[in-house]
Amino acid sequence: SSGINAEYGLIQLKKNWFLLGLVFSILLAKLQPSIGRKGGILVPEITIKYFAVSLIFLNSGLSLKTEELKHALRQVHLHTFIQCFTMMFIPLFMQFVSLLAINHQLLQPMLINGFIVVSCMPPPVSSAVILTKTVGGNEAAAIFNSALGSLLGIFVSPVLILMTLGLSGDVPFLKIFLQLCGTVLVPLALGQWIRPRILSWMEEKKPPFGAVASFTLLLIIYTAFCDTFSNADISLPPTELFTVVVMVIGCQATLISTAFLLSNSSWCQFRRQDTVAVVYCATHKSLTLGIPMLKILYSGDPNLSLITIPLLIYHPCQILLGGLLAPKLRQWMLNDKPLPI
Repeated sequence: SSGINAEYGLIQLKKNWFLLGLVFSILLAKLQPSIGRKGGILVPEITIKYFAVSLIFLNSGLSLKTEELKHALRQVHLHTFIQCFTMMFIPLFMQFVSLLAINHQLLQPMLINGFIVVSCMPPPVSSAVILTKTVGGNEAAAIFNSALGSLLGIFVSPVLILMTLGLSGDVPFLKIFLQLCGTVLVPLALGQWIRPRILSWMEEKKPPFGAVASFTLLLIIYTAFCDTFSNADISLPPTELFTVVVMVIGCQATLISTAFLLSNSSWCQFRRQDTVAVVYCATHKSLTLGIPMLKILYSGDPNLSLITIPLLIYHPCQILLGGLLAPKLRQWMLNDKPLPI
């Protein structure tokens, strides 16, 4: 009996190792944030920003069948849905949330502006792709939309912020564009070029692409939480900080549910793998593109630290919620059963 229990425990451990890793990463970041924060021993501003993100897309380039990538390029209906949701629906939704927050005096105005700023951000280039891959969704579509959203975001995000909050500033479009090409498009193309040359070896050895992607995501989560926990700017009164966290989680849960219900409706006619890509790509927002953009737009503004707080909290929360939702989404995708949200 004890042997059976131990075996069952091991099976459960293997099944849920990512969730356990998620909890461990956050605890480790809380205990020792100096290791993984910007300027720390791990130097995440180089190792994560360039190497980890490049590894994710090299990994995707190697594991993705070229036909799947070609098929994804033709899914115009899906791409239009994701980009419209992230760059049109979310900003409108956050305007509504900010009006409620102002009317009920939930937060100070600069924090409310921070929520509007979050809504204008492009999708991230890495987390949505890895989570889609972890669940077994349409990874090719996730890659395409993360790259497209990030490229569009370089131009669209500053314009949206300008329109909603009336700001001005010179954004280094070329620098961000070149960085995206270097960390996303080049590794992806390199992986696709190497793939046919080592295909027989990959089919024989079956390298653990999924595990590599998941470990890389845990490293990204760890450094994101290290930054959050060691950020001196997050020194609001506990009640106000708690309100921001509750609002962020509430907004994300609403957006995930809305994206899921709309993309899974008969009107959209998406496959379940496509719905998984929508859930992650349409609701995630980029911290790595967002913070530099805000530093330029709010250059010299003493309120910058307050405005960035919702984004600093939104980023780790979206990965945490996405990771917690992954086993449920995977089960729904494989079992053809309704998903209990």
